Amino acid sequence: MQLPCSTKKQSNNFCPEMRIGFNPQKDKQLAPSEFFHQVVIPVYIPHQEGYFKDSFTILKYCLESLFKTCHDKTYVTVVNNGSCKEVVDYLNALYYQKKIHELVHTTNIGKLNAVLKGLSGQNFPLLTITDADVLFLNGWQEATYNVYTAFPKAGVVGPVPNSKMLRYFSGNIYFDQLFSKSLQFSKVINPKAMKEFAISVGTPELFNSSHLDKYLTLSSNTVKVVVGSGHFVATYNRRIFDRNIENHSIFKMGSELSKFLDIKALKLDLWRLSTEENFAFHMGNVKEEWMTATLQGLHDNKESVSAPQLKPITNSKLGTWFKTEVFSRIIFRAPIWRLFLRYKGLSKEEANTY
Repeated sequence: MQLPCSTKKQSNNFCPEMRIGFNPQKDKQLAPSEFFHQVVIPVYIPHQEGYFKDSFTILKYCLESLFKTCHDKTYVTVVNNGSCKEVVDYLNALYYQKKIHELVHTTNIGKLNAVLKGLSGQNFPLLTITDADVLFLNGWQEATYNVYTAFPKAGVVGPVPNSKMLRYFSGNIYFDQLFSKSLQFSKVINPKAMKEFAISVGTPELFNSSHLDKYLTLSSNTVKVVVGSGHFVATYNRRIFDRNIENHSIFKMGSELSKFLDIKALKLDLWRLSTEENFAFHMGNVKEEWMTATLQGLHDNKESVSAPQLKPITNSKLGTWFKTEVFSRIIFRAPIWRLFLRYKGLSKEEANTY
């Protein structure tokens, strides 16, 4: 009869040791990180034909612009969401060159699930989620931090102002600032950049003359911001993802991504804002000469920066519900909305077409 290995009297059968010694890393705490800003980039380029013909080049422009313009406290995470071998090899090379701090390879699990993988395991105060076709400009991080410092209720800050985003998950701003003189329409600083954005998304007529002339802004001391923000590139207060974060989505793109990224700030009564000046371009899926010219004009960011001090998130559930479910439905009714636009600085003709 054979004796089990756990008995004191051993048999002739070989019984290997399962563990020798003590793992020196057990119960050790992680060292404090020098980084405070994470950038997550999901990448999906399954091949280089048709729609994706120029996507690999566009990705290179995106990452090169990011490396040039971000400071050394930026933690770059790329999630390869089932891309072709050429893209995989390129990303691996960047990782081994230590230009990318974290590289995750998956099959095509969808954009939202790729973003979720990028979020897991990290907890930096600021989180930028960006598409892989964004060309970053110098100063985008500094401008973003200025917004977070000047507006403690900021929850999302975009580097690309868009005059048509003023109603997008932004009803709480109007409740808070309804009678404030700091909430007024201002002249658009860079209408050319807005036109280029419209072209990049395939809708050249996206903005009418009023949209290109004025956008709704909010001022605090010397900092002015545009109300509203898109989500193809935006920097989030990381704490908004700490509550009820999803683990998986069955949707690859579309409304589920918008719900995950955009509604969370509103539910915590935080504001969606954008920088007044344009600090990034949406390139789309076709390479153009201006992209290389813009990239060549960038300089390396060697500035020493400090993390903005983000205040704890505090909100009244009842108050937030009233702003989002009651007040927003009232103010966004067409007749009331037009009156509000005129009250904040538009003419009757502009308000009717804004």
